[in-house]
Amino acid sequence: MSARLEYIKSKIVSTEEAIRLVAMYHLKNEKVVFTNGCFDILHLGHITYLAEAASLGNRLIVGINSDRSVKALNKAPNRPINNELARMNVIASLGFVDLVVIFNEETPFELIRPLEPDVLVKGGDYDANELDSSSKKYIVGSDIVRKKGGSVVTINLVEGYSTTALIEKSKSL
Repeated sequence: MSARLEYIKSKIVSTEEAIRLVAMYHLKNEKVVFTNGCFDILHLGHITYLAEAASLGNRLIVGINSDRSVKALNKAPNRPINNELARMNVIASLGFVDLVVIFNEETPFELIRPLEPDVLVKGGDYDANELDSSSKKYIVGSDIVRKKGGSVVTINLVEGYSTTALIEKSKSL
């Protein structure tokens, strides 16, 4: 395996390893940013979103929904298109991503809780000010981040880019 491929794979870590590394980042006073998603078919919207998220701190950690988690979200019967290993490797290959961690639950709450990121980021289809956890616009884990003095941020989505739209477009070709 080439050194570059090893480097990409080294960014994919267990929850336990992520907790250890985040503690180390915090000891160095580095600001840790966390976001999550399926990232099924990488597109310009994802790249823009992740680059913007990375610019909010020193380290970007991306939580990836496992295949089981994606299916539980009922995105579509054929989703995910790419399996979790492929999706983790693609996201880890991005230069501005520091760590990739998979989670099996429908939400990243059990990942955010021990990581305690300084900044929690979601797309503009969420509301950083929503406090009602039953709302579809509520950002899971925002309560944890705020209690620790961190911030919750939303990033505008890039118009015209979504995985669902790309899948539909490919069907018509």
